[in-house]
Amino acid sequence: MTAILYPVAANAELALSSPLGRATREREARAAAREDVVFTTDAVGPAFATREAALDAYRNRVDDDRTGASPAPEDRFCRLAEQVVAEPGKMARLAPVAPTFEDGRRWPVPPAERPRTAWRLMVSYWRIATAERPIEAPQARKARRTRQNLDSETLRAIARQPLRPVEPQQPLDIGLFDTRLPENPSIVVPDE
Repeated sequence: MTAILYPVAANAELALSSPLGRATREREARAAAREDVVFTTDAVGPAFATREAALDAYRNRVDDDRTGASPAPEDRFCRLAEQVVAEPGKMARLAPVAPTFEDGRRWPVPPAERPRTAWRLMVSYWRIATAERPIEAPQARKARRTRQNLDSETLRAIARQPLRPVEPQQPLDIGLFDTRLPENPSIVVPDE
C-alpha cells in the first residue's frame, strides 16, 4: 500500500498550490522544511451549499462516489467535510435545555429544523511555524522523555497548555486498584 505524501507548507493554501515538498513522516517533513513542523488539518476555499457542488469544484482532489474518480493513493490528503454555519444572533436565542425524564426519554425532542451547513475542503499537511501561527511547545511528557534542555519561557508554555492523551483511552477490563503482573499478564493482583 502506498503511503500518503502530505505537503509541507506554511498554510493550507500553499499546501495546495506550491508546497515546499511532500513527506509521509515528521522527520522527512522537517528535513524538507529545514525547521520544525506540526501535522494539522485546515479548511480552505469557499463553502458550498451542497456536497455535489463541492465535488464538482474539487474534481481531482477528493474521491467522487458519483463517477468513481479518485486521486492517486499518495495524493489523498484532501477530503470534504460538512460544517455547521454559525448564524449571528441565533446562538443567543437558544436557551439551555434541562432534562425532562418523561415517557422514557431523558432529553426533549430536538427541533425539526436542521442547522444550516456548508461543505468545505479539508487539507491535511505538515505546517511550518510562522509568526502568525507558531508551533506549540512540546508536551511535558515528550520533553521529559527526550531529556530536552528547555528555557524558562518554554517551560511556562508547557505548564499553561492543556493535557492531551498520547492515545485514546482504552476501556478498563480490570478494577481500578488492580494491576497485571509483568511476568504473567494473565494474572491480575491487587495494587496496594
